Amino acid sequence: MTGFERGLRTAKGLLLPAFAGLLLSGCVVGPDYRTPLLVVPATWSDWKATKPAKPAQLSLWWRKLRDPVLNQLVEEAVAGNLDVATAKAKIREARASYRQSAGTLFPSADGSASATRNKVAATTSGGTASETYDQYQAGFDASWELDLFGANHRSVEAARYGLDASQESLRSTLLTLIGDVASNYVQARGYQTRIALARRSAASQRQTAELTRTMALAGTATAADVAKAMGQASSTEADVPTLEANYAEAVHRLSVLTGRPPAALVERLKRPTSIPAPRLPIPTGIPADILLTRPDVRMAERQYAQYTAKIGQAEAARYPSVSLTGDISTTALKLGDLGRNSTIGWSFGPTLSVPLFNAGQLQAAVEIAKAQRDQYFIAYKAAVLTALEDVENATVSLSQERIRNGKLASSAKSYGDAARLERTLYKAGETSLLDVLDAERSLYSAEDTLLQSRVSIATDYIALNKALGGGWDGTIDSAKPEVFDVGAGPRLASETQ
Repeated sequence: MTGFERGLRTAKGLLLPAFAGLLLSGCVVGPDYRTPLLVVPATWSDWKATKPAKPAQLSLWWRKLRDPVLNQLVEEAVAGNLDVATAKAKIREARASYRQSAGTLFPSADGSASATRNKVAATTSGGTASETYDQYQAGFDASWELDLFGANHRSVEAARYGLDASQESLRSTLLTLIGDVASNYVQARGYQTRIALARRSAASQRQTAELTRTMALAGTATAADVAKAMGQASSTEADVPTLEANYAEAVHRLSVLTGRPPAALVERLKRPTSIPAPRLPIPTGIPADILLTRPDVRMAERQYAQYTAKIGQAEAARYPSVSLTGDISTTALKLGDLGRNSTIGWSFGPTLSVPLFNAGQLQAAVEIAKAQRDQYFIAYKAAVLTALEDVENATVSLSQERIRNGKLASSAKSYGDAARLERTLYKAGETSLLDVLDAERSLYSAEDTLLQSRVSIATDYIALNKALGGGWDGTIDSAKPEVFDVGAGPRLASETQ
């Protein structure tokens, strides 16, 4: 065994008992986190006493809209959306921060070595002389900040809660993303259906105008009647460009949500299909479920826990700190002499730091941490109330829109019957053109409003599932850096693969 190895063993034998004794005497200051108990209603406002509450059905809720294209778009958005990629990168950052904080609980050690060529000038009685020599050095340094009052433990605790919050942030991003994809898809299909309705109605009104033109040639109608009929047909046709523009915007938004250029889905969604219709009604569970299912609520609770732990960090800074340091080094003029007893030097011992006067800065830091903790507790309560409000609003909107839709369907049917009857009577010369135009205008308006109501039912269904906290249940790999292709632009990567 070399002298250098004996020095390492000696230092280890002296330092480790001191480390253990001081560590065992430590404590963790600051408040320990406890999950807050919030009072929430026992039932939703539309709950009937005769109807037991069933658990909310949140798993893959968008599939209940029964549209394969929508299912594909949701999967593509989860894989390619840039907001999701950002949230995943934040999780990687939080994981690294947690590992970094955990490292402060352990000793740190560094090794060093050097070899130098030196020249020294000296004055003698005979003049000036110089001497050239080699010098070799090796050393080992170790240090450990004893966490006597738990500052580092609180730091690790805060980092762990921060990691939890970042994971809930990803879930919240996914919830919003899937809801946006579904809503824009429903809107796009709604615009397509309304465009087809406008064109059909305009064609029917053009037929009425042509009939009126024929009757004018026969002397049973006037030129003014022809102009009125043509004007109504043109007015209906004028709705088409606006609907086309709205449809294009919805498709462009869908494309961007999936991480593609705006026009990427134009051809894919070109063929019209029906407006997605959800299976209703859906169970909503009980209000207390919100505390477990809404990711924004869970994220707010984790942030509250994180800032509770930071109080302990600030509190521990007011107490003394102790660090243990030690080093062993060997210096020689010949490489072979390194490690000999005569070349070895070592030192070790504790360092005590006591805050004596800081003009109240450390106490102010504690008060700042407590105020921040209180702010996040208020934010948590606000998130819960907002979640409850979202569910109540979506539930009421959905139930009332269903009632409205039934009335609109009855209205559209009646107007359809009236329009057909008015045309028959008009051909027989038993009614005026104004009655026919009014019936056709009312029918178009009723059918268009009915289509909008169907879109509203689907979007209210989507809003309710978002409010309940429904989201992506599949696997998300947040450990792998993302690489994106944003169309014709440059290829972007968060890290070199």
